[in-house]
Amino acid sequence: MSLDESHNDGVSAELLAELRRFDTPTVANALDLVRGTRSAEGFSRLPLVAADPTAAPLVGFARCARIRALTPPEEAPAAIRERRLAYYRYVADSPADSLMVIEDEDGEDAVGAYWGEVNTCLHKRLGVDGVLTNGVIRDLDDLEPEFTVLGGRVGPSHAYVRVTAVDVPVRVFGLDIAPGELIHADKHGAVRLTQQEARALPEAIAKIVEAEAELLTRARQPGFDYDAMLEAWAAFEKRRV
Repeated sequence: MSLDESHNDGVSAELLAELRRFDTPTVANALDLVRGTRSAEGFSRLPLVAADPTAAPLVGFARCARIRALTPPEEAPAAIRERRLAYYRYVADSPADSLMVIEDEDGEDAVGAYWGEVNTCLHKRLGVDGVLTNGVIRDLDDLEPEFTVLGGRVGPSHAYVRVTAVDVPVRVFGLDIAPGELIHADKHGAVRLTQQEARALPEAIAKIVEAEAELLTRARQPGFDYDAMLEAWAAFEKRRV
């Protein structure tokens, strides 16, 4: 499914704004409720670095590319420049509620920061909301305001960074993501969800949040003990179904 097609499948800007009110662990819990089962798939498995841990979650449709920076390029400079310009055209053509998902092909050896003051400014002005990348980030004090950056590590240099592929499936933090897929991500990690699941999430989130609030209220009452916990947990299980 192309990204343009996905935007016409019933996921409104209002729904995405609603999902940004909740952190990614809450969404992950609600997804279990929507699916009727737990899963060990569909979410990131490796830690990430949030440039601003207080930023709202990054929620939207993936625009994907790959980069590398560890070794000097073997391609002609003209070919690298042409792909870089094609990448920025791809960014500029992004529909509303898009986010970048960038795989650094150097993996654990990633050294080149693609995301800093300049690229966050350019991407924000070209219309995307943020980036999820296993690559390097820098310029933490000068990143574009209201552009969410979730990266693999912090580093000082761009090394030989260049774009190697545009509009392709990627793998970041152990999570496979294809162009056009819907992503919810924050300082905890990322989850991938279908549009049908997204539409069911607000009701599921409300159940989870209310059930947890009741459980915690009971647990914080004076005299809470094991027997009270059994009673509170039974009520919790009943409310979140």
